[in-house]
Amino acid sequence: MSLFASVPTGCLIAFALLLLVAAWQDWRTMQIADGISLGIVGIFAVWAAAGFANGTFSLLDLALAAVCAAGMFGLCTLAFAAGMMGGGDVKLAAAVSLFAGPALILDFIVVTAIVGGALGLAILAGAPIGSPAPTGDGSMRARLRGNLPYGPAIAVGGLSVALALALT
Repeated sequence: MSLFASVPTGCLIAFALLLLVAAWQDWRTMQIADGISLGIVGIFAVWAAAGFANGTFSLLDLALAAVCAAGMFGLCTLAFAAGMMGGGDVKLAAAVSLFAGPALILDFIVVTAIVGGALGLAILAGAPIGSPAPTGDGSMRARLRGNLPYGPAIAVGGLSVALALALT
């Protein structure tokens, strides 16, 4: 196995590890450091360069990945403006979309939405997820006003992308 053949695997492992760090950080603090999203973008650049060297990635693939990331950033920015997502979530989702590209973007969105919905249901059921509601009285209304850490959902969606890429 050549060096260029093992680089994509290492990039996918690093990508997965950064997703786990983002999920943990968001779960604990309701924030995702910009460095995590920037790290994912950097890992994508190395992964794409190795793909160019191996002949498994083209300029068209790069352009389509960038379009997916820009589209995800735009959609998530609208969710941020509506108060439905945090800024770190927006950046993380856009960075993960680079790896997803057009082939896996719908899978990423569906998995992320399902896990995010499950987290939301868990909060409604009273699970101590995210920061407590401002009133802290434990009522359904208070739980709905509490914050939902969406980073873990994005991370699970990203891990599904990493797994799909590893199996191809």
